[in-house]
Amino acid sequence: MLPVTHGVAFTKLQIILYTIILILVSLLPFIVLMSGIFYLFSASILGAIFLYYSIKLYRDQNNENAFPTFVYSIYYIFLIFAALLVDHYLI
Repeated sequence: MLPVTHGVAFTKLQIILYTIILILVSLLPFIVLMSGIFYLFSASILGAIFLYYSIKLYRDQNNENAFPTFVYSIYYIFLIFAALLVDHYLI
């Protein structure tokens, strides 16, 4: 996650923008035909969940969702690589 250098609101906006770019980049293995439908489905679902957490954090006034968003970001990395590995063996 990002350090808070320009205020909390700016950091929350950057988290949403980062998440959108991350979702687009995570779809690239399917676009360049490196992976199949299983990966596309997994990356889309995991990305949608991450975007949900990011938007929830952006709307949160008390920053109560900061830690759950951080925890999900760790799980996201693990699960996206696991999906890539599983998809590799399904092809």
